[in-house]
Amino acid sequence: MSGVLYGVGLGPGDPELVTVKAARLIAAAEVIAYHCARHGRSIARGIAEPYLRAGQVEEKLVYPVTTETTEHPGGYTGAIADFYTQAAARLAAHLDAGRDVVLLAEGDPLFFSSYMHMHKRLAGRYETRIVPGVTSVSAASAALATPLVEGDEVLTVLPGTLGSEALAERLQGTDAAAIMKVSRHFAGIQNALKQAGRLDDARYVERASAASQRTAPVADVDPDTVPYMALVLVPGALASAREPQPPQARADQLPGLGRVDVVGLGPGGRDWMIPQAQAVIDAADHVVGYGPYVDRVALNPRQHRHSSGNAVEAERAEFALELALAGARVAVVSSGDPGVFAMASAVIEAAAQDRYAAVDVGVVPGLTAAQAVASQVGAPLGHDFAIISLSDRLKPWDVVAARLVAAAQADLVIAIYNPASESRRQQIVDARELLLRHRSPQTPVVVGRAVGSDDQEIRVTTLGELDPATIDMRCLLIVGSSQTRAVPAPRGTHRVFTPRRYPATP
Repeated sequence: MSGVLYGVGLGPGDPELVTVKAARLIAAAEVIAYHCARHGRSIARGIAEPYLRAGQVEEKLVYPVTTETTEHPGGYTGAIADFYTQAAARLAAHLDAGRDVVLLAEGDPLFFSSYMHMHKRLAGRYETRIVPGVTSVSAASAALATPLVEGDEVLTVLPGTLGSEALAERLQGTDAAAIMKVSRHFAGIQNALKQAGRLDDARYVERASAASQRTAPVADVDPDTVPYMALVLVPGALASAREPQPPQARADQLPGLGRVDVVGLGPGGRDWMIPQAQAVIDAADHVVGYGPYVDRVALNPRQHRHSSGNAVEAERAEFALELALAGARVAVVSSGDPGVFAMASAVIEAAAQDRYAAVDVGVVPGLTAAQAVASQVGAPLGHDFAIISLSDRLKPWDVVAARLVAAAQADLVIAIYNPASESRRQQIVDARELLLRHRSPQTPVVVGRAVGSDDQEIRVTTLGELDPATIDMRCLLIVGSSQTRAVPAPRGTHRVFTPRRYPATP
C-alpha cells in the first residue's frame, strides 16, 4: 500500500504560528522533505525544527540554481524542470515503499510555494493531503496592524516579476494589493507604485513574524537591501482608514497649513481617472463638490463629504478654502477636467482674495468630455478645434453666438458643452441654424451622451439631420470642419476623423 504525501504549511516564519495539525504530522512522519538552496540551509526546516524527532529520514531537495546562471542546455527553466522531475522521483520511491512523506512548505503549500510543483507531479498517483498554513500576506498585515480590505474592496495578489508597466496597470485597477517575489525586482516595484499613484500608501514588510521582522514605507527602502523573505502591501483606503477627526481637533494641523486640490474625475468610472487624482482624493480630509460628483468618489469613513447644488460654485470654492485655512486637506471634485467649464476657475478666483493668500491650491487634470466622446468614434479632434459652452447662465447669448460664428468661419471643429437642459431648449436650435450658415448640411456631427457610464450612447449624424429635441444636458456634441470625414465601420457604426493635413490656400 502506498504512503500518503502531506503538503504541510508552516506559516510565515514564527514556529509558534505552525498549526497544531502541522506540528502533529511533522512529529509522526517517517520522511520529512524540504527544499533548500545549494548552501544547504532550509528556511522551512528551521521553522519545523522544534517539532522534528530523532530517527526521521530527511530528504533534502537541493535546487541546482536559484538566481545564478546555468550551463543546462534548457537554461534556467530547463534546469529547474529537470530538478522537479528528479525530486518527485525521490519522493515517489518512499511513497511506493509505503512510507508517508511530509513535504514542508513555508507559508501555505498552495500559495506561491515550491510544494505545488511536487503536487502536480505526484497527486495523480498517490493520496495527497494538504495542511494549510498562515500566509506571508496575513503575517505582513498583522505586522503592520493594518487591515487590507473592507466591505466590497478588492485585494489583488501580484508577482513582482511583472514588468513595471504591467504592474502599474494592475495596481491602478484594484483597491488593495499584495506584491510577492520582490527582492530582485524591488526598484521596478517602487517605480510601478509611483506610476500608479500608490507609492505613499505602500508598506514594506521583511521577514514577517520573525524576530528580525522589519516594516517601512516602500519609498524609504533601499532596493539593494531587500532579502528574499519580503513583500509589499498596499491596503485598501476603506480598510486602512482611521477614526475621523475634525480638523480643529488634530494637533498636527495648524492654521495656514492646509491645501485645496481641484481634482478632475474624468467623464466616467474609475478607469477614466488618472492615478494622481485618486491619490489626491485618498489623502484628503474633506471631499467637496456638486452632489452627483461627490457621489462618484468611493466612500471613506475617515473623510468628510460636502455636497452642494450645481449653481453655487463661488460659495463651494470659498467653503473649501475655509476648511483649508483650518488646516485641512480638501479635494474639490469636478467631472471631466476641472479646468474646462468646471471648478478650477472658481477656486483659483476665490483664492486670489487676501484672506486665502496662505492656502496652497493645486489642480489635478482629468480626461475631458470632449476627449472621451472623440475616442469613441476615432479622431474627430485630429486638427485645430474649439470648445464652446452653449450655457448663457454666466455670459450673454450674444457672446455665445459670436463665438460660434467665429469658430465656424475659421473652419474649426467645434466641441459643444452644455448644449441643452430642461430650461434651456432654444440655444441648441439657434446654434444649429448659425452653424448651417457656414457649414454644409452634410458636416458630420458626433453626439455623445453619458460617455463613460452604463448609460453611454454614441450617435454619428450630420448637421442637417441633427434633431435638437434629442439633445439634453448629458450630451456633448462634436461638429466637424469642412475636412472631417465619417466612414463606415464594423457593426453598422462609423469612424469619424479630421485629417492632420489641411488643403493649401489657392
